[in-house]
Amino acid sequence: MRTLWMALCALARLWPGALAGCADSGRCCPGRDPACFVHGWRLDRVYGTCFCDQACLITGDCCFDYARACPARPCLVGEWSPWSGCADRCRPTARVRRRAVRQEPRNGGAPCRVLEERAGCLEYATAQGQDCGHAFVPAFITSSAFNKERTRQVASPQWSTDIEDAGYCMEFKTESLTPHCALENRPLTRWMQYLREGYTVCVDCQPPAMNSVSLRCSGDGLDSDG
Repeated sequence: MRTLWMALCALARLWPGALAGCADSGRCCPGRDPACFVHGWRLDRVYGTCFCDQACLITGDCCFDYARACPARPCLVGEWSPWSGCADRCRPTARVRRRAVRQEPRNGGAPCRVLEERAGCLEYATAQGQDCGHAFVPAFITSSAFNKERTRQVASPQWSTDIEDAGYCMEFKTESLTPHCALENRPLTRWMQYLREGYTVCVDCQPPAMNSVSLRCSGDGLDSDG
């Protein structure tokens, strides 16, 4: 086969059209294009119709010089823009950031990565500077490993909950979950993997999360419907 290939190269010098390819024809087409072909040698060393479209990498009928004439170019993106402000005030909404494409992918190059990201957002003041949105204050929920009462009871079974306010419970319905909840695997957060949208969870409000004056936990829904 090596001798045959050397003979073909020598033939090309004597008859330039014998090795016509993508470069000589000036063809380099995106996607699948049946009209993007020439008559020349293919990569499998068969002479005949060969293609210069991106799909030839899958079908195996590229012209011999496709990789050189049509190099793969990945998508290049710029830096993230600053986060926008909240889309609205006094209620849960979203903010967004974007980045622009600097170079479109060509010839099977890597596709563009995510160009837009959104994140939860809540502004607690109106345009006039008045406080608002306190019914939507988020609750920070931790696992029972941080349960102060349970730790003391294990250490001292005679310890009475009357010594310190034992707290109270409230129920939350999980309206939405970020993908990070399912991926979290640190010892104190593995419980997050069992959360599902629509689930109702019982949460215990205990010191030191409890405010010493109001004896309530921020985000317990006191100012909302439930």
